[in-house]
Amino acid sequence: MTIQPILATVIFLVSLALILTDKLNRTIAATGGAVLMVVVGLLFGFYTEEQAIGTLDANTLGLLLGMMILVALLEPTGFFQYLAVWVARTSKGRPVRLLVMLGAVTSVVSMFLDNVTTVVLIAPVTILICEILGLNPQPFLISEALLSDTAGVATLVGDPPNVLIASAANLSFLDFITHSLPIVVVVWLVALLLIRVLFRRELAIVPENSAAILEFNPDEVLKDRKTAVKVLVVIGVAVIAFLFEELLHIRPALIALAAAATGLILVQPDIKTTLNRIEWDVLLFFGALFIMVGGMEHAGVMRGLSSLITEGGSLPPMVLGLVLLWVVAISSAFIDNIPITIALIPVVLDLAAAGINPNPLWWALAFGAGFGGNGTIIGSTANVVIVSLSERTRHPITASTWNKRGLPVMLATCATASVLYILFFPWLSR
Repeated sequence: MTIQPILATVIFLVSLALILTDKLNRTIAATGGAVLMVVVGLLFGFYTEEQAIGTLDANTLGLLLGMMILVALLEPTGFFQYLAVWVARTSKGRPVRLLVMLGAVTSVVSMFLDNVTTVVLIAPVTILICEILGLNPQPFLISEALLSDTAGVATLVGDPPNVLIASAANLSFLDFITHSLPIVVVVWLVALLLIRVLFRRELAIVPENSAAILEFNPDEVLKDRKTAVKVLVVIGVAVIAFLFEELLHIRPALIALAAAATGLILVQPDIKTTLNRIEWDVLLFFGALFIMVGGMEHAGVMRGLSSLITEGGSLPPMVLGLVLLWVVAISSAFIDNIPITIALIPVVLDLAAAGINPNPLWWALAFGAGFGGNGTIIGSTANVVIVSLSERTRHPITASTWNKRGLPVMLATCATASVLYILFFPWLSR
């Protein structure tokens, strides 16, 4: 074995370890790893600046940027808070109904917008509602994160790993609707039922002040109805365009960026304020991971891994898919699912080049990355955000608290997805 694959693997693993620690910002760690990968690649002759730039997936980055701009336009209107307050009034303060409705609203929004932004905006209102009712906010906050992570797997734009997979596999928005959404609906219902059982004691408590919730007025938190309607119409048109992207012969990134441009023209916001709301660090983080994984690919690491799988695994395609689903799920529970997905995409592409049908493997990768993130606090960014917000309450969410609920939900959703994967394997193979 030559030195190049070893060096590339060490750089990636060290960078990944730094990303997972709290001592260094994950974007800084990833950027440093990307620069080091290029420098070492130049010194040892396996990676150049041109090759590094070529690894950047413009479709993925463009799609993320376009959706982020739309969220930045919608966020200040108070639309997300409006939804949360409307749910609170409709539930009449009944804990089970409140949990189901908050979880459903968060899930639906997360299917089309960034789930991290969704929980950041809805969770504080959830905490306020629970304080007024005298309820422990833990069941509601944890369920919002778990259900939003689960529902995000249903659409192309619902979860970052889906965006990455769709770009690599040329999967359309409609492909996710026809292949992933039906499975996610069943898995989501299983997750919801299990959450109801796991929090049965907390949800049995009668609210102290349920009448006060009826005094909430959703219209008071909707600061700019006119702008909200404009942005929602643009998002709706974008979703329709996503459905017909194959017929129109355009990429999702172009649709998202065109929608963002249209939104900016219609709303005409203060551009500096809007740009400040965009998560540039996330885009930089993605770019750095692309460059690091590209270095590993050019060094021969991914080719060696895919060769190992094809040579040592005379596994039936269905079994190979199930193994991939669970490996990715378990890995995603302890490592953010984004780097796991980026690292495994070249492996699936190499397997496809070796003659293995990659279609069921793409769906296994999507299911594993999406459902596996529920297992621990660090499994997804939405989980981290929810835990951070809970620290402001009298009932902060600890790792132990999360593991007692998140881990069973992860295992149940992955098991359900595995059964459905077997049942619908011929369809997923198309």
